[in-house]
Amino acid sequence: MAQWTSAVGAAQLARQLAAQQHRPAGPGTRKPPAYRALADGIRLLVLEGRVPVAARLPAERELALALTVSRTTVAAAYEALRAEGFLESRRGAGSWTAVPAGNPLPARGLEPLPPEALGSVIDLGCAALPAPEPWLTRSFQGALDELPPYAHTHGDYPAGIPVLRQMLADRYTAQGIPTMPEQIMVTTGAMGAMDALCHLFAGRGERIAVESPSYANILQLMREAGARLVPVAMEEELGGWDLSRWRQVLRQAAPRLAYVVADFHNPTGALADEDQRRGLVEAARSAGTVLVVDETMAELDLDDDGRAMPRPVCAFDPAGGTVVTVGSASKAFWAGMRIGWVRAAPDVIRSLVAARAYADLGTPVLEQLGVHWLMRTGGWHEAVAVRRAQARENRDALVSAVRRELPDWEFTVPRGGLTLWVRTGGLSGSRLAEAGERVGVRVPSGPRFGVDGAFEGFVRLPFTVGGPVADEAAVRLAAAARVVRTGGTTGAEAPRTFVA
Repeated sequence: MAQWTSAVGAAQLARQLAAQQHRPAGPGTRKPPAYRALADGIRLLVLEGRVPVAARLPAERELALALTVSRTTVAAAYEALRAEGFLESRRGAGSWTAVPAGNPLPARGLEPLPPEALGSVIDLGCAALPAPEPWLTRSFQGALDELPPYAHTHGDYPAGIPVLRQMLADRYTAQGIPTMPEQIMVTTGAMGAMDALCHLFAGRGERIAVESPSYANILQLMREAGARLVPVAMEEELGGWDLSRWRQVLRQAAPRLAYVVADFHNPTGALADEDQRRGLVEAARSAGTVLVVDETMAELDLDDDGRAMPRPVCAFDPAGGTVVTVGSASKAFWAGMRIGWVRAAPDVIRSLVAARAYADLGTPVLEQLGVHWLMRTGGWHEAVAVRRAQARENRDALVSAVRRELPDWEFTVPRGGLTLWVRTGGLSGSRLAEAGERVGVRVPSGPRFGVDGAFEGFVRLPFTVGGPVADEAAVRLAAAARVVRTGGTTGAEAPRTFVA
């Protein structure tokens, strides 16, 4: 049985390798032998996630023709990649990309920072902002006023309290997507929703197609559920989905489930347009794949430029047989408000609800009432507007600071969301994460957002700090970059206590 889950055509690989030639080399760099340059180019594409891990590469003769080089050059490059652990081969099955054994996925950067470290470490790990006040306090005060009738019941609502299910259904209907309360289940955050969906649709050993890169915590959840992740590379910069790659993976790998973030993708910030949404739904329907769409960032459009948001992905699946939507209060409102939801066909919701008897039984009633109060009174709209303004200000401050302190780092500023996906000028993201903690800035490295160690040359920077804190964060990142370049010590004082 072949070990590859997707394939890269010779013409496609040649185009990607040609694009690398426009990147400037460092001063004094000598031109390597042709086979070495080819091997390094393929290795870089794998580490950056442009070519997925476990992707079948073209045959030697086919790639030689596409590159107009000798077959001997390609054979030597493949042999070098095999020796370094970036390629595996078997007679009759071809050669496919890999990452060397022992190349670790960094375990740092996304977990909540311990409270005792907040005074000396700038946390760029979690893409979450402080609670918007006074709306958080008001929501719980309103929830307490509405609590007494629920207090006279057992308190278990596996599908969610009826008033919130109706409110969420009405919000979809207002967007032109008719929805009944029977199509909604309230969950304990988006992570609770994804956990339930993975257990329902993708048992141990099932394939799940994911964007490459994708949201690190969801990738880890899927790994722990025993899924086989099939990465699908994103377009360059903020281009969104590459539909030709998606069609190929859905056709060849036949995944049971696919997980995507259409709105201000985490980590890249890309926004899928309507043609991409329609095309992916059609491809998933043809392949019999359930398409799970994460909408947790959908309300965080930060640029007030008059452009309308694309319609939700579920608008292109009116029958509801292909698309399952996941939403949450955590990103748009506050991460501590652990309320998420699933919109799906009624039979899917019934199956999810039945399975909760063996999981968490239900979501806390008081928090559900708090979200309902916000949406009923207009407090949600007001709080999200404040959240957008705060994230926009932080984004602009962080972008300015990074461009000033680290001019060789490359990124495209997204229109919305909470994250900046940064190419680190050839430095190892894993080493930057390690050095960053030594100089007092916490940042997750690129491989956390890839499959099997891809994206070593990236870090994710969230819009969670602004003003002087953003400036100081960039200074500390620059110090970490110097440590990685020189392989030495920081050469600086210990991190200062910084109170925001």
